Amino acid sequence: MKKAAPEFNRIAIKVGSNVITQPDGSLNEGRILRIVEDVAILYKQGTEVILITSGAVAAGRSEFTPSKKTNIIAAKQIWAAIGQVKLMSSYQFLFGKYGIQAGQLLATKESFRDRRHYLNMKNCILAMLENSVLPIVNENDAVSINELMFTDNDELSGLISSMMDCKSLIILSNVDGVYTGIPGQEGTELITRIEEDSEDLDKYISTIKSGFGRGGMLTKCSIARKIAAQGIDVFIANGTRDAIITDIVKGKEVPYTHFVANKKKETGVKKWLAHSDTFAKGAVIINAGAREALLGDKATSLLMIGILRVDGFFKSGDIVRIIDEEGSIIGLGKSQYDSKKAEQHAGEKVNKPFIHYNYLVISEKNKNII
Repeated sequence: MKKAAPEFNRIAIKVGSNVITQPDGSLNEGRILRIVEDVAILYKQGTEVILITSGAVAAGRSEFTPSKKTNIIAAKQIWAAIGQVKLMSSYQFLFGKYGIQAGQLLATKESFRDRRHYLNMKNCILAMLENSVLPIVNENDAVSINELMFTDNDELSGLISSMMDCKSLIILSNVDGVYTGIPGQEGTELITRIEEDSEDLDKYISTIKSGFGRGGMLTKCSIARKIAAQGIDVFIANGTRDAIITDIVKGKEVPYTHFVANKKKETGVKKWLAHSDTFAKGAVIINAGAREALLGDKATSLLMIGILRVDGFFKSGDIVRIIDEEGSIIGLGKSQYDSKKAEQHAGEKVNKPFIHYNYLVISEKNKNII
């Protein structure tokens, strides 16, 4: 059977810090211009583009030196505040040359913590797209704290592409994609295509992180696999190559790694839940029967009778982890009970499920063993 070609009518493009900064941390205006030109071509052809960009902290670092008494967290906040202005000014000026109005959105992980906040963000971006305003998204590093920071903007780009029902996500780094070893070494090859059932990539990927970014290729691959499982094609490519974005969209023979989209599409609620592990308030431990039912072929809710015990405090409507007797995380979902009532009725047969199937997701690791 012929495989479906990737679609590009609405795409998210993530630009890494090392793509648009010089070795000294200053912005690489020439490289930003090349990316803007590429995006402008797609925009003029009617493609809806959401740009997720890093570079604020790096740009601010080159502009300002804090006093010696300033701690590193405060210094990064200052750099982010200064650098974000510089970064957005560059984008707005360059897109303006092509008659494109660009708008800024600064997000924190808190922006995705519940369904209402999530939909507020989605509706804002949707309104921008409907009015031909190009959304430029970055993490709000000036106010983010370590506990609620994204792993890096790769994670943010995954959240945005999933939330906005994008057809494709292009992650631009300073390498051509995922390699079977260290790029440049003899015998190392670029992995051009990764399917849902492809082997684990951890043995190939270096854990070394890039100079100005917080994440590395391991993070990119983890996000890419998660997003591809939700029905979105993901491409990891080299953003220092001219016209790389339009070349990918045109299907040209250029180097990149393509994570092929799963044909099964998730609902909007399940997409939100798939990225909500950080916000889980507690957990329930389930018995073997409940585990078998949840991992079976049929759509199944988590019933009270399958719960052995409750761990932590949560309210009705909170995100709760589902854990088996061995301590493995099976999935997570939106609880219909608070922790007190869950404790009272654990192991009992009651009418209302603890988590309804529509508000429950199985972890990717467990999907592979179904």
